Amino acid sequence: MATSFTDVWHQLDWADLTLRIHSKTASEVEQALQSTSLTREDFMALISPAASHYLEPLAQRAQHLTRQRFGNTVSFYVPLYLSNLCANDCTYCGFSMSNKLKRKTLDAAEIERECQAIRALGFDNLLLVTGEHQSKVGMDYFRQHIPAIRRHFSSLQMEVQPLDEDEYGELKSLGLDGVMVYQETYHPSVYARHHLRGNKQDFFWRLETPDRLGRAGVDKIGLGALIGLSDSWRTDCYMVAEHLLWLQKTYWKSRYSISFPRLRPCAGGVEPASIMSDSQLVQLICAFRLLAPNVELSLSTRESPWFRDNVIPLAINNVSAFSKTQPGGYADSHPQLEQFAIHDGRTPQDVAHALRSVGLQPVWKDWDSYLGRDSHPK
Repeated sequence: MATSFTDVWHQLDWADLTLRIHSKTASEVEQALQSTSLTREDFMALISPAASHYLEPLAQRAQHLTRQRFGNTVSFYVPLYLSNLCANDCTYCGFSMSNKLKRKTLDAAEIERECQAIRALGFDNLLLVTGEHQSKVGMDYFRQHIPAIRRHFSSLQMEVQPLDEDEYGELKSLGLDGVMVYQETYHPSVYARHHLRGNKQDFFWRLETPDRLGRAGVDKIGLGALIGLSDSWRTDCYMVAEHLLWLQKTYWKSRYSISFPRLRPCAGGVEPASIMSDSQLVQLICAFRLLAPNVELSLSTRESPWFRDNVIPLAINNVSAFSKTQPGGYADSHPQLEQFAIHDGRTPQDVAHALRSVGLQPVWKDWDSYLGRDSHPK
């Protein structure tokens, strides 16, 4: 009996999955589109090359499910980069330790200025981001600063280095609501090729992070693969689906979020091993909506304004806006410290206006205290 997703992963054969996905036929796509509860084989069909000719009915079905489950709402969040210090050497990241750039970690006064600047923009749902540096931006740093940050916002999530189960439990007690942890790729040799030094080299420690989050009772767990890192985005994203299904069954009290990051330019970055077109990304997003109608699907400012404006109404219910990928980016401007280049640089108000113009309602917070959660932990 499987005790973590690692046990499930060991039963999945990358080459076999790739072959099965690429062998799906038009009739299997049509069958999947008619299904009220997708099987794994149905999902394979919907992300297969054969489904590229069924984009319109796929999008219509996804939009219907999105409106049915989430109404016309689209939640907003914004990332706050606390530090670009990193003890890992990863080929695709601007914060990689081998890149020669100015390093910065925000202190209490700088964090306070950032929080005030972000609140002035209208955001009430915050994602904390750091490079992975256990000693300087680890638990001691989080213990020191999270309570003060949490008092500014209704909900708080983070995307940092993987931690122990007990550490996640402690952060939850300090006001943490969710954790985003992306495997980057589920192919072990490709993973090893792109993670050259540091703790992130440990494929299985990262793979089991969502299990530790589930056991710690963290409310929201975010998954995703870095699209373009491996030479088969379809297989990587199928692995994300397997991971999601395992977590939903095993840690059913937690909520889940799926993100769809495509490789973006960064300092010292690599070229994508596989290129995903805009239409293929639409296909993938809509397939995930059919597979998991109640799961949050998130789209970041990595994508262009035109793409986001056209895709969000189909199946997306969580977006970032006006993201700054460098420490101190909201109160000050330090473009030389960026993790990667964003594509949609519009103000939050411009993004909100674009959503309202097509009948959608921006929501700036994830929950409120009357829902039974303490908005401002002591």
